[in-house]
Amino acid sequence: MARKRITEHKAKELFLEYLGLPYQGREVRGNDFSTISDLDSGTTYVVKVDQGIKKRFKLGLVALDISVDKLPHEIKQLADKGYSQFIVEPFRTHVQSQERYVAIQRTREGFTFLLSTQGGVSIEEHSDSLKTFPHTQIVKAAEFIGLTQELLEKMLKAMDEYHFSFLEVNPLIHTGDDIYLLDLAVEVDSAGEFFVKNSWTHKDFVADGSGKTDEEKAVEELSDKSQASFRLAVLNPNGSIFMLLSGGGASIVLADEVYNQGKGKELANYGEYSGNPNAEETYLYTKQILRLLLSSQAKRKALIIAGGVANFTDIRVTFKGIIQALDEVKNELKAQGVKVFVRRGGPYQEEGLATMKTYLEKEDLLGTLAGPEMMLTDVVSQGLKEVTHA
Repeated sequence: MARKRITEHKAKELFLEYLGLPYQGREVRGNDFSTISDLDSGTTYVVKVDQGIKKRFKLGLVALDISVDKLPHEIKQLADKGYSQFIVEPFRTHVQSQERYVAIQRTREGFTFLLSTQGGVSIEEHSDSLKTFPHTQIVKAAEFIGLTQELLEKMLKAMDEYHFSFLEVNPLIHTGDDIYLLDLAVEVDSAGEFFVKNSWTHKDFVADGSGKTDEEKAVEELSDKSQASFRLAVLNPNGSIFMLLSGGGASIVLADEVYNQGKGKELANYGEYSGNPNAEETYLYTKQILRLLLSSQAKRKALIIAGGVANFTDIRVTFKGIIQALDEVKNELKAQGVKVFVRRGGPYQEEGLATMKTYLEKEDLLGTLAGPEMMLTDVVSQGLKEVTHA
């Protein structure tokens, strides 16, 4: 039951129809421009790569305010960068104060909202504005974000109807009675394809593009073959803080903490492993993160191994896989002065933490190590101190 991202075009088709909102987007694949041949010449458009690439605007993968006659040229320019799927939508002007950020995550406890009244491309610079609300606090969530409770409830129903695991709207534009979803990212539970009656299929999964690293591709393949879940996104190949995180909720908190401390540019990767992976799977996942770490050109580097208190993941088993991967490159890690910072809890944590501590001390890799007695975000502070002190 791997989480797979579907194209933005398909996600908007499904989600907006369920919400009762209009959608005028068109999908373009390859050099086939037939889907945009009848567009209104009196309207200008937005062209975006539609292959699951984050930060498209900052990466130059979005073209704004494009006339109909220039659309093929803009698409070809993006295609020259190695991409093959695109989305074309009417261009809408708005002011920044109308931007909202809305994300919904499926967890074992139910759906969780992550909301901000300061959406858009600068959301990372306003991470302190993000607020979390469990689905049981939907009234407070609606009041905070300035949307109706009915709309948020429809969003949750759509999540269930289409087996969405994660949904992110950034930005959502709220202008009086009108609502527009400028950018929408959706991940589905791949096992749900049987139940959604062709609303989406595996053909709607985003095509691989030049924006994905070999490590990201390897983790996707690992997740596809496993009953557990693995995610990896490379944020800065030359970053100094590398994270090996477990559990979706805790991983968001830990990554956000790096930004909260003003060190977002130091964060090299984001991702998580969850669902009780075995030692071999954890070993394979850890190898990809260590490959990235050793390739980074940062002068000082740290690896943070952290997560919340697991409900059923055996800490001994996952740590066994992590130690195996560390041991294969221990000499390279020591040569680059890498230290490892650990904060973890869950079943068999005492034995798992003891084994990890023994290994890291023996190989002179230990930064700090703690269980749930340490505040979750403290491990980030310690890792950042390691890479930023003179």
